[in-house]
Amino acid sequence: MYHLTKNQKIAKMNLNIELVMNNSSQIELIDNFLSEENFGELQRIIFGSYFPWYYNSGVVYDTESDLNNYQFTHCFYTNYSSHSDFFKILNPVIKIINPNSLIRIKANLLTKTDAHIEHGFHVDIPYLKEHHQSTTAILYMNTNNGYTKFEDGTKIDSVENRLIVFDSRIMHTGSTCTDQKTRVVINFNYF
Repeated sequence: MYHLTKNQKIAKMNLNIELVMNNSSQIELIDNFLSEENFGELQRIIFGSYFPWYYNSGVVYDTESDLNNYQFTHCFYTNYSSHSDFFKILNPVIKIINPNSLIRIKANLLTKTDAHIEHGFHVDIPYLKEHHQSTTAILYMNTNNGYTKFEDGTKIDSVENRLIVFDSRIMHTGSTCTDQKTRVVINFNYF
């Protein structure tokens, strides 16, 4: 699982950290992850009129095609380089999680649905699942009644400025929300 180095422990001393354990999964949950100022700036940009979102006709691989199986995404980083002019807005997050190496950073925007829809259990980087232990962190950008659900049944509510951290090999799924126009998260995959 995810272990903190001495420097990371010092950086996180003032954060409200909770370990959520259920069966074999261990999830680190941190509320109020960023300062109000840093989170407010990130939120202002992500939800702003000039932030580009790109349509994806599927949410995860190997899921049934239906009218609700779509999302909007913004890829900040993949294939060993930045792919976004907005990459620098993530510096406060990257400074705290302190990765050795980034794999991918991607924002996901799901639109409101009449009932919660889960899009299928998955790992974010399938080709790493069997051979390498990496870490996934999810930063929730807005509060809504959507959630992240793990294969063992653990559910984490979508609360703005909450970060969860877990072993990237753990299967999980996101859901839509029914009480806000959108559910927005940023996924960080790293070593």
